[in-house]
Amino acid sequence: MATGKSTAAARGAWIVFEDEASQSLKPPRARSWGRIGQTPVVRVRGRGSGRVSMAGMTCFRPGERSRLIYSFRVHRGRKGEPKGFTWQDYRDLIVRAHNQLKGPIVLVWDCENGATSFGTVV
Repeated sequence: MATGKSTAAARGAWIVFEDEASQSLKPPRARSWGRIGQTPVVRVRGRGSGRVSMAGMTCFRPGERSRLIYSFRVHRGRKGEPKGFTWQDYRDLIVRAHNQLKGPIVLVWDCENGATSFGTVV
């Protein structure tokens, strides 16, 4: 524990690192090597099937085995279907982690703008 950073140790809390990512499910188009003057084109069938978004938490506490808690959402492009995680999804993931770990957590969240935010959940 770094000097002056003893919140988790003082409370006997889990240190939880959260991050999220998404990936398009549309297959990539590519080019390959070919004969001079004949550019090969790789044909891809289908128009893709949307996006998948995932969020995960790695959880650590001295004397305990580490844990991975995650959630994912598939977006198929249907009307009214959310494309990614909403604040309610993140809230539910944090509540689920808190319930599974059965103790207080210190959440380290990697924000979109490159900054890192710290929060304590009791």
